[in-house]
Amino acid sequence: MTTALATARPEQPSATARDPRSFVRPEVWDRQIKLLTRDHPWDAVMAERVFAQAVAYLITAMEKWDEKLEIGCGPVVDIGVHGFILDTRNYRAFCAEHFGRFLEHVPEIEFKYDGSVEKTARVIAANGFAVDWPLWEVDFAKCTPCAPGTSCH
Repeated sequence: MTTALATARPEQPSATARDPRSFVRPEVWDRQIKLLTRDHPWDAVMAERVFAQAVAYLITAMEKWDEKLEIGCGPVVDIGVHGFILDTRNYRAFCAEHFGRFLEHVPEIEFKYDGSVEKTARVIAANGFAVDWPLWEVDFAKCTPCAPGTSCH
């Protein structure tokens, strides 16, 4: 038996949705896709989907930093985030350009099972990015290791 999601997806942003590619230099974007396809059993299409969501998440985390929303992505999108962080020179430049400083990544050891991954996807959508819902929904039950009471990332 198939059941519907407990909550409806927000409407997708219009054609004027913010493009994650516009936040990353083309050569860095291409490099990240090559690294993701090298390190994971994905084709370029899947790598593009994951990295686009990772960038949308990172930009949203930067722009919403002072709101202490406790946002965090689930394991699938986090692969794109971690891959970018490991490419430290490019990640540092990205942070400097869009945040003015390095965006630290300090996950908690334990995962929270509180709906924070779903909440994060909704915050990203409200921030004007198109959300690739299947990449987020797969992790709704797993949630995030964001530290309670923090801006997180």
